[in-house]
Amino acid sequence: MSKILIAMSGGVDSSVTAYMLKEQGHECHGCTMKLYDSSSDTDELCSNKTCCALSDVEDARSVAYRLGMKFFVFNFKEEFKEYVISPFIDSYLNGKTPNPCIECNRHMKFGKFFERARALGYEDIATGHYARIEFENGKYRLKKALDPTKDQSYVLYAMTQEQLAHTHFPLGNMTKADARKIAEAQGFVNAKKHDSQDICFVPDGDYAKVIEEYRGNVSIPGDFTDKDGNFIARHKGIIHYTIGQRRGLGVPAESRLYVLNVDPRENKVILGNNEDLFSDTVHINNINMIDDENVPETFRCMAKIRYRHKEQPCRVHYSNNNEATIVFDTPQRAITPGQIAVLYDGDTVLGGGTII
Repeated sequence: MSKILIAMSGGVDSSVTAYMLKEQGHECHGCTMKLYDSSSDTDELCSNKTCCALSDVEDARSVAYRLGMKFFVFNFKEEFKEYVISPFIDSYLNGKTPNPCIECNRHMKFGKFFERARALGYEDIATGHYARIEFENGKYRLKKALDPTKDQSYVLYAMTQEQLAHTHFPLGNMTKADARKIAEAQGFVNAKKHDSQDICFVPDGDYAKVIEEYRGNVSIPGDFTDKDGNFIARHKGIIHYTIGQRRGLGVPAESRLYVLNVDPRENKVILGNNEDLFSDTVHINNINMIDDENVPETFRCMAKIRYRHKEQPCRVHYSNNNEATIVFDTPQRAITPGQIAVLYDGDTVLGGGTII
């Protein structure tokens, strides 16, 4: 049995994770990461659709005490700002569309939290992610959850062999309905709590508002152009747009227009037709391969280019300078710099990288 520190968000999933591991006989303690300074404006950004409300900490504490576990709060406010919020803002200012939940997993849960737990003498950590870890042929494998509607393997692609070796995902073999039944049977205060939906520091999806609250007035108007560079209209600032966007453009046209590209150097947003959004080629860098010792230069697999994208067959051309080119069998829509392309072999995550 292991000594495990469980990352508890105050939601159902991490609460059931704690219950299951304790039932298995592990020595379990709970911990919530504090990511905001309650005296700052960022606390006002939280909503009941996110996972950062003060009540979440109390819900996590309530479950931990009900299970007879010690409970801690780690102050990671500065680290969260450095590794998640600031890069998120920088990406938008550079015309990209990042996924901050992936960076939170990479740098906070399996970075700072993992390191702190190990330094405090915990052998392992656990989270409420829906994914599986298996040991095969001398290597740890990250695999999809058995419930495809809850699978979160995509946001975990950056995990390393060491992290996989010391992490538990007990919900990977369950459905959400199963987890709620356990929570209700145990009388957890959060048994019927809704899942968090929004990015925790971006309420209601208003990215531009958050960026301007942190960096001031950076919505500098510029030109909408077509793909040949011809002027169409004026835009209100590149942070308001992402590739594939149709709504909110405010541009009258005979046919529907979509954002094809965002050019931060020229402060331009390029518009075009839906068919202009399709391409079969994706370039990625900042690559993490979970089994980094056995990566062929060229291989076939499946890949998905955003969280809700259904993975598609492709060929990957891998280089030694931490870059790769993905060529899909059929063109894919709205390939977006800043998003993550994750590679799969069946239900096994091979790795992934940032779209450039």
